[in-house]
Amino acid sequence: MKSSYITVKQFASDEFVEKRSRFIGYCKPVKTQEEADAFIAEIRSKHWDARHNVFAYVLSENNIMRASDDGEPQGTAGVPVLDVIKKSEIIDVVVVVTRYFGGVLLGTGGLVRAYSHSASIALKAAQPVTMTLCTECTLTCDYGRYGKLSALVPSCGGVIDDTTFDTDAHIKFHIPSDAVGEFQKQLADATCGDIEAEIGDEQFFEN
Repeated sequence: MKSSYITVKQFASDEFVEKRSRFIGYCKPVKTQEEADAFIAEIRSKHWDARHNVFAYVLSENNIMRASDDGEPQGTAGVPVLDVIKKSEIIDVVVVVTRYFGGVLLGTGGLVRAYSHSASIALKAAQPVTMTLCTECTLTCDYGRYGKLSALVPSCGGVIDDTTFDTDAHIKFHIPSDAVGEFQKQLADATCGDIEAEIGDEQFFEN
């Protein structure tokens, strides 16, 4: 399993006009082929009157990559969109570019540039984000050690998610999985071996 990957944060869109043709780029984070296909169908339904609804997506699930020119000359639309996604190293994402034809032919090179630009601005609008494999942990300590140990978490690259107080302080946090060993070592040093963090599940968190 990779320790990190890049995806997009949210659904977004952006558009521009090239020689009277209107290009609208849509981007959305997805996890499955079903989600990607459903989004493509949604955009096609929304823009049923457009000349073309070109798409491409890249999924970590089974390393799936798909692209469609949707009636544009072969290799001038879907593949350029897919290339932008791949060069950005973004996964678990779908991009749909809707084109309303403006009456002026763009030529092969013009189409490639227009669809590439549409994909780029859509991805940018959706905010690429790095996801890092982290381990969820819980740390329990007395109040006297709380300040020092709560500061140790971020100093080792962790993020505190929640803190509760009863007879002791309970700190819930996540930390990059490859930093857990060093954190436990520093925790042992700071507490003379009295305290060890309870290790929970692994999942990806936004970096």
